Amino acid sequence: MPKLPRLTASEAEKLLLKAGFKLIRSKGSHRIYFKNNVRMVIPFHAGQILHPKIVKQLEQAIEKAE
Repeated sequence: MPKLPRLTASEAEKLLLKAGFKLIRSKGSHRIYFKNNVRMVIPFHAGQILHPKIVKQLEQAIEKAE
């Protein structure tokens, strides 16, 4: 299994927006995106790399929403 890419929150946001997700709301440091009944929450913490589990959920959400 290949290693997951190391992404920041802003890089993950770019991937979601490119895939057609819409920012529906934000609460605190978390932003919630939605497309075709698929919801994805991205925690925005300045300068930090996202946890590998969140990166995996991101990839799955993009595949599922297509």
